[in-house]
Amino acid sequence: MSDRQPEHEPEHEPELDPMADPLGSLDADPALAAAVLEIESHVAEGGWDQPARLYALVSTAELVDREPELAAAMGLDQASAEGSLTPVEQEHLPPGQLLEEALTAIAWPPQVAGCAAVVERLVLPPDVDGEVPDDVESAERFAREHPDRQEVRIVAGVTRAGSAYAALRLRAHDDAASVVGGIDLVPGLTTLLGSTLDNDDVQPEDGM
Repeated sequence: MSDRQPEHEPEHEPELDPMADPLGSLDADPALAAAVLEIESHVAEGGWDQPARLYALVSTAELVDREPELAAAMGLDQASAEGSLTPVEQEHLPPGQLLEEALTAIAWPPQVAGCAAVVERLVLPPDVDGEVPDDVESAERFAREHPDRQEVRIVAGVTRAGSAYAALRLRAHDDAASVVGGIDLVPGLTTLLGSTLDNDDVQPEDGM
């Protein structure tokens, strides 16, 4: 297990219902869930200890119509376009900048239907809530040194229509069959992502 520092105050381990749909697909927007799981699978191929990533989610049909050469390079065509979203990765965040900080300065252009982010976190079990120090530095040290800490990769996405979906993979259970998905696993992050889709006070991203 890596001893890298968490990027913010440690989170609590998600409480998972063993009887629930493991990918939370019953109430999810299928296009958004498919895009998030596609990103999760792609990022997982690169292993752990990766930097945060940010993606625009665009209508595949509109991308094929508007930028046919790019769509062709991505292996997309009209047959695969209907009702789906295509993730378009953005430039990496500047070194040292937290994802949460970057999201406060982003607004997407109208052609972006949604967005998604990938981040690795240290999480702690809920029963240690009262033991976590109040200041951030001490909380980070507490999380790094706690024997029950877990590393988790979070892929979260939202759409302009208000849908949200996230997929979680624990480093201790690093296989596709153990990925857990749902619409309300990381509400804080999905709320931040949603704010980038309706913020009129900052300049749009230059990318897709």
